[in-house]
Formats: sequence, structure tokens, C-alpha cells
Amino acid sequence: MGTKLFHVSESPDIECFEPRSSPSKWESVMGPVVWAVDEAHLVNYLFPRDCPRVTYYPLPNSTPADIERLMGATGSRHVVCIEEGWLDRVSTQKLCVYELPTETFSCVDSGAGYFVSPETIRPKSMKAIDSLIDKIGVCGAEFRVLPSLWNLSDDVSTSSLQFSCIRMRNALPRGAS
Repeated sequence: MGTKLFHVSESPDIECFEPRSSPSKWESVMGPVVWAVDEAHLVNYLFPRDCPRVTYYPLPNSTPADIERLMGATGSRHVVCIEEGWLDRVSTQKLCVYELPTETFSCVDSGAGYFVSPETIRPKSMKAIDSLIDKIGVCGAEFRVLPSLWNLSDDVSTSSLQFSCIRMRNALPRGAS
């Protein structure tokens, strides 16, 4: 496997990752697994665990209208958005990015960059990230802050762009902003 795989955590002292039961929506994942994300999608996880976010980027077959509407004039290849109520936590949170060996992992969602392994995994290395917003920029993404994520989530989910809507159960209720 040519890609690097990572696991992001708020915990700085993980010596090994033990397989855990998969969320029910992943019917193709049988039994306990360790989850990882590939390098191209790492930016989607440079947030406090429970932070709701919408992330997206154009695909080769994305329409010019969708790209213009959702990407705008950004020079970035990827956009990540949070609610303004989470900005203080994102600004102060420190995270640990663990690089994982790739040998026992298999891809379960290439659009999201999700990989799983049924094995216990010892990380290859760990890097502490002190400034998440700076790291998001280094990863080539534009960071946007919105009063609410719901309109964007609805819009991007019906577009031709690749997207992820993560931890939306923690977003403000619709119409609350």
C-alpha cells in the first residue's frame, strides 16, 4: 500500500490500538476493527472528536457550477467548515496524529479515506499538533466558520463534490443559528 494511514486522538499515550466493534452503518465491516484514515483525508479529522463539520472537495467529474458555488474563489483543493460555537475549542485543542503501519488494513470507503484492520495495531509514530487551524492550512484546506452547518450540509450532499458530514448529531439544531 503506497498511502500513509493515520489515527487522530486527544490522547497522547496510546501504545496500541485494539479492534472495536464497528458502527452499525458499516454493514460491510464484520467484527471488531481498528479504524484509520488516509493522508488525503487526514484534514477531516484535525478537530476535537465531537466537533460537527462539513468537508468537501471537487472530483474530476464535479460540475463547474457546483465547484463555483461551493468552492468559491479559494485556491485550496479542500474546504472544511465548522460552526462558530466550536471555534474556541478548535483554536485551543491539541491533538495527536498517530501514523499506523499499513500491512493489515483494507479500504472500506475510498471517498472518505477510511481503512480498517482486524488486528491490534502498534503505531509507527505520533506527532502532537498544537495548532489545528495552522495544520489544516498546511494540509491544503481552507478553514471556514459558519453560524450553522445545516444549509451547507444539505447543499453539498446534493452536489457533485465529494463530501463528508461528520458528527452532525452535535451540530446546533436546524434553525437555531
